[in-house]
Amino acid sequence: MGREVTVNTSSAPAAVGPYAQARRAGDLLFVSGQLGLAPATGEMVSDDVSGQAKQVMANLEAIITAAGLGWRNVVKATIFLTDMNDFATVNGIYAAAFDGLEYLPARACVQVAALPKGGKVEIEAICHCPES
Repeated sequence: MGREVTVNTSSAPAAVGPYAQARRAGDLLFVSGQLGLAPATGEMVSDDVSGQAKQVMANLEAIITAAGLGWRNVVKATIFLTDMNDFATVNGIYAAAFDGLEYLPARACVQVAALPKGGKVEIEAICHCPES
């Protein structure tokens, strides 16, 4: 992959605004925040945070994979929740993606007033792109 690349895949939902699913700059890939949207419909997969979080992680994985990377390349993630009481549920789903990896990413988790399309959770990531 080149040094400056925009990543888009039909395996993740299309952007709901004027942004790319991910953008590589140098040796970093910046993955836009993902909601629990179904790639085929752009609609929320579930009303509950668990279903949304599972889809968020699937959407992130699809974009990271499309860039030729994997969970091991994630160096920083930010989780946005509309209710901090959902932290334990989302944390468990998030943790499963990184299970068994030697190095875990840095992370922040914040509560926000609202998310697009009535989402309960959104996660963005920054990945390191090693030289081929």
